[in-house]
Amino acid sequence: WYVAAILLGSMLAFQSCNKQAGRQIVSLNGEWQIAKTDGKLPDKYASTTPVPGLVDLALPALDVIATPEVDAANDANRPSYGYKEGWYWHRRSFDVPRTDDDVIQLKIFKARYHTKVYVNGQFVGENTYCFTPSYFNLKPFLKQGNNEIVVGIGCYAQLPDSVPTGHDFEKLTYIPGIYDNVEITFSNKPFIENIQCVPNIKDEKLRVVAEIDAEQSRSVKLSYSVKEKSTGKEVAAGTVKTADFEIPMKDATLWTPETPVLYELTLSTGADCKRVNFGMRTFRFDAERKIALLNEQPFYLRGTNVCIFRFFEDPDRKALPWDAAWTVKLHKRFKDMHWEMARYCIGFPPELWYEVCDSIGFMLQDEFPLWEGYPASFTYQTPQIAEEYRRWMRERWNHPSVVIWDAQNETVDKRTAEAFRQVRDLDLSNRPWENGWSAPDRPTDPVESHPYLFQAYCDINRKEPEEGYKKEFFGTIRRAGGDASNLAAVVHHTSDIFPNPSLINEYGWIWLNRDGSTTTLTDYIYEMFWQGSTLTAQQRRYIYARNLAMLTEYWRAHRRAAGILHFCGLAYSRSKPPRGQTSDNFTDILNLTFEPEFYKYVKPSFAPVGLMIDFWEKSCNPASMVEIPVFVINDLPEKFEQNVTLTLERDGKTITSIQQKVLAEGYESKAFPFELKLSAEAGDYLLRAEITRNGEKVFSLRDVKIK
Repeated sequence: WYVAAILLGSMLAFQSCNKQAGRQIVSLNGEWQIAKTDGKLPDKYASTTPVPGLVDLALPALDVIATPEVDAANDANRPSYGYKEGWYWHRRSFDVPRTDDDVIQLKIFKARYHTKVYVNGQFVGENTYCFTPSYFNLKPFLKQGNNEIVVGIGCYAQLPDSVPTGHDFEKLTYIPGIYDNVEITFSNKPFIENIQCVPNIKDEKLRVVAEIDAEQSRSVKLSYSVKEKSTGKEVAAGTVKTADFEIPMKDATLWTPETPVLYELTLSTGADCKRVNFGMRTFRFDAERKIALLNEQPFYLRGTNVCIFRFFEDPDRKALPWDAAWTVKLHKRFKDMHWEMARYCIGFPPELWYEVCDSIGFMLQDEFPLWEGYPASFTYQTPQIAEEYRRWMRERWNHPSVVIWDAQNETVDKRTAEAFRQVRDLDLSNRPWENGWSAPDRPTDPVESHPYLFQAYCDINRKEPEEGYKKEFFGTIRRAGGDASNLAAVVHHTSDIFPNPSLINEYGWIWLNRDGSTTTLTDYIYEMFWQGSTLTAQQRRYIYARNLAMLTEYWRAHRRAAGILHFCGLAYSRSKPPRGQTSDNFTDILNLTFEPEFYKYVKPSFAPVGLMIDFWEKSCNPASMVEIPVFVINDLPEKFEQNVTLTLERDGKTITSIQQKVLAEGYESKAFPFELKLSAEAGDYLLRAEITRNGEKVFSLRDVKIK
């Protein structure tokens, strides 16, 4: 109900603002006509499509996209098939009650690839950017009464090489479309072009920096009010003669995942008014402690990834990304996994998604869609990238959910840092920047770590050591790696390890498709370790879940990273040719049903107070006395004090069980030794460490072979 109130409140806000100052926003979302040509405007429109959406939703369909019977694991930089050429023309009519407003501005929030706009048969303008808004002045082209708008959208391969395209080694079709809102703003000058809200929780103030149209920005008198978003209660109001001012916010509730309280600022020039939501929160990384601080308190990040552009290519996607109820449910399912953060990876979802995250309390690492690998071969130049970063930041900087700007994914190139250095100070909240596999810019910027331990066994010449892969992986405390430091000698010409906080935002490398089959990247892994071709889908799912839980526990317990984000919460699943490389963990996308083994075993590994049995022996001697360390991982500020039960089981029956009282201080991860005598009978056993917290059983499991 809270999220519904927030979204409804946004609509009511526009009505109230209209009465006060004349700004009117007309949504053009809905059903549009659509046609495809080789570039010229169509003579007729025989199909319809929803906006926002993608062109594959058109009815009747405009394209028949062939799927070649090939494996696409090594897909080239351009799609081998799919939406390669042509223009998709979207048309609709709308009424204009008046045309005497000073400002009549069209905003297309996001569209790809290359946008052209015509109104009443006249060319208005174009924009090649694919991930940030397009603005067009419609005033010279409109007439009172009925008007016609036509928006043309091009294809991926037709974009100039100077424009970032969202290239991704795992995508194939690159479906075009107007994939976010379309609206027209009617207002008068002085016109408010942008507002940046800058929380200052220490002094209990909000700094407001407004951009007013240039002619009258110095002499304008502004009035403002701040209200609680959910209740409408006014907490501040006043007038100022400057576009850069502070508002007292005494006793404001701080925004956190547990208390996602939003405030609404209304700013008026007398002729125009604009409303924005904000949250009172700060976020940064501590360079010395190498941890994240939310509102100046330690916060160990637990979360997942969303690859929305990959999901756009999933056969079960349909219109789900633009369904508000489904989007809310998706993020609540994430929170049910004890995830409090997501990395929107290699692609930006619709604006709705950010509003949902603000409302339910879900933090975001927002990653610009740039992935060119190493060595990088892209032709985008620093000024172009910087301008796209600037537009991206202006669109997002009031979202309290957005806590990290992410410049790119797994790419090594100096241009991304050169670009964001030009614009990062525009964000007065000073969010940290993450720079993929390129060097971090400041000591307080995190480094992207992708410690794919199983990847080493993609080499067919690599054999499992005699001690077993678990002992090899987890028997020592290692640096996370899979980051810029691994490339330091080759790329950065240094042998030094970057001392920045590490953020593990990908790990695993044992993906399964939703049907339980292996992917192109994991065929060999499952065959080598578990004779994967002889297993059922259910057996593979069990192996996946157990191993991912171990990896999660390991990275959390040793505190070598400021956060750990599972890969991947939402993506595509391609089990038939052309087969995919990764996948998410749902079995039913429409109803957002997690695969049961994943939910059973991986959820406890992310619990705020978690456990890890630090025992990795491949086999043990019968009747031996062993010391088994059990880590208690406390991500919470308050101390945890409780009995931990350690049980040795066989075939579901308890062989031995011991208890020990443990005490872990706030934010502490601490090992407690358990002395346990093993069974004298050879066989396969299971170690289980378990606690109960808030009615939920949290456990860690280890297989033990006695021989």
